[in-house]
Amino acid sequence: MKAWRNMVWAVAEPGVQLTVNGGGSSSVKLFLLLTVLSFATAVLISITSFTRIVIVLSFVRQALGTPQLPPNQVVIALSLALSAFVMAPTGTQVYQEALGPYFEDRISHEEALARASGPVRGFLLKQTRTEDLRLFYDIAKTDAPVTVDDIPLSIAIPAFMVSELTTAFRMGLFIFIPLLVIDLLVSAILMSLGMMMVPPTLVSLPLKIGVFLLAGGWHLLAGTLVRSFA
Repeated sequence: MKAWRNMVWAVAEPGVQLTVNGGGSSSVKLFLLLTVLSFATAVLISITSFTRIVIVLSFVRQALGTPQLPPNQVVIALSLALSAFVMAPTGTQVYQEALGPYFEDRISHEEALARASGPVRGFLLKQTRTEDLRLFYDIAKTDAPVTVDDIPLSIAIPAFMVSELTTAFRMGLFIFIPLLVIDLLVSAILMSLGMMMVPPTLVSLPLKIGVFLLAGGWHLLAGTLVRSFA
């Protein structure tokens, strides 16, 4: 009877198994995978197109005069979708050259890191301004690199983020000015008509939304954001 109870307990006891292909190094790979996932937010902001896209979309909300529409969840979801589209070629290259061989135990984690840094560095430097790179080299007091491969990620990443902020604010300014002109025109017309008690936003808001939709605003915005990384 005691043996039967032990058998039932052994069968009923739940268990969780996490396995990663690769033999004896599977525990190391699992640890590295969990570490990367824990820094997913930092990676998303620092080495992808997410920062530029979400800032430009936020500028659009402010320029339209609808700071709560689209909601934050929609803005972030659209930013993630566009970022995934933009980063797909780089992600595929990283997986084929580094992660795939590493999970199959064909290369070491040092070689996988070196291989993965190549495509990532290429994407970062393609979007980074020369003056931003020069700034961080001057701060670090190191010699200028001979080739692109000599630029470390410790310099490429902050230079890329500063460049992304600059580019995003420039794009946001180009979006903001035409819609600001509509606000000014509406205010001037209302004042000339003596309708000073009418809030200008009451008239300009539907006009701005109408102009934005007639121009295919979301279509143009998504296309411009994606093509800006080409």
